[in-house]
Amino acid sequence: MRSSKSRSRNKNRNNRPSGGNIINRVFDSQGPDGKVRGTPQQIIEKYNQLHRDAVLSGDRVDAENYAQHAEHYTRLLAEAQREVEAKREEQEEQNRQRQAERDRERQERLKAQEAAANDPASMEQPDVAEPQDSGLVETPEEKPKRPRRPRKPRNPEGGGDAPKPSPDDGVAPEAAE
Repeated sequence: MRSSKSRSRNKNRNNRPSGGNIINRVFDSQGPDGKVRGTPQQIIEKYNQLHRDAVLSGDRVDAENYAQHAEHYTRLLAEAQREVEAKREEQEEQNRQRQAERDRERQERLKAQEAAANDPASMEQPDVAEPQDSGLVETPEEKPKRPRRPRKPRNPEGGGDAPKPSPDDGVAPEAAE
């Protein structure tokens, strides 16, 4: 048989959650009238509503109790929001630093490229082979150009004396018969 000590070894005895996103986490709050379940914001709203109801009914003790429960979850939520904001600011600062480093590296590369482009000593020179006297003369090889043939006239009658009116002249071409 197991002892009760070994069963409770892994239980979190303090009432604080261990890590995780508290803002969206669902809690079970054991209030005076039973369990209230939900995110911290939902629990705050529920206890505030119970507080208002107790004030309207004239029960000052329950009203104070609900107000204290709501205040507890308000503090819990505020602390979680501060932690989230601090993490967000830290992340933004890291992003700014990384961006500044990338900008510096980019500027250094551009300066190095400009310096290399403006410095003739650092320019890469083409390899030139030592000329060998083979007795041959180098000539560029070109394909011989064929002479163009004259165009055939567009006029099917073969008379190319009168130019064909263009659409820009404003004269309509005659219809073929």
